[in-house]
Amino acid sequence: MLRLRARHGFDEPEVLRTLGDRTSHELLFSALGRLRPSDTVLSEEGVDDQARLNARRVWIIDPLDGTREFAEPGRTDWAVHVALWENGELVAGAVALPAQGSTLSTVDPPWLPEERPTDQRLRITASRTRAPEFVQRMATQMGAEVVPMGSAGAKICAVLLGVADIYVHAGGQYEWDSAAPVAVARAAGLHTSRIDGSELSYNEADPRLPDILVSRPELSGMLLASIRDGAGLDNAGPHAGG
Repeated sequence: MLRLRARHGFDEPEVLRTLGDRTSHELLFSALGRLRPSDTVLSEEGVDDQARLNARRVWIIDPLDGTREFAEPGRTDWAVHVALWENGELVAGAVALPAQGSTLSTVDPPWLPEERPTDQRLRITASRTRAPEFVQRMATQMGAEVVPMGSAGAKICAVLLGVADIYVHAGGQYEWDSAAPVAVARAAGLHTSRIDGSELSYNEADPRLPDILVSRPELSGMLLASIRDGAGLDNAGPHAGG
């Protein structure tokens, strides 16, 4: 992906975005077909094979999360997601951040500090181009700082790495936007749920996920109560990313 960026340049961002999506999908789909031929794949860039609903193992991949940022010079907040769903659960995941030179995975999840500085403002990471109004209302209510960022994977990784404390989104997503980063977040001990506190489910017939909350575990109760008691929600429909 980095070589593709360097070779093509940024003069034609729409072409670069298309190339990025296609190149990464083909590489991952080919590798999974070769290494795990009996498994099913759900990819943002592929045809949704409904056979996955009866499969024991399904790979949920987003070949390029943060396509907009990938095609902008200097942006590092884009990612590649690969998750494995098996028998009803996410059992493994990896999020590559190529422009940041790192990959976070369930094999060796980031170490989560036991406590965050009490004198530090809470930091909520949200979309840099379409942040829901309710996130700003939450931030105002809690005296928090909003940190705009690109891909959903980069945002959840920001919480994993201590750059942010909270990721919340209610504008609609799809399973591939969050499966891999949620798997890593869970392995690291973060709270992950829908914004009403219910469980995030994957490999569903409808791959849309309306909303998500990822945070340090000690903040989850306060955040869920804040959302329930008055932060309010936008009526935006599902879209990719977030």
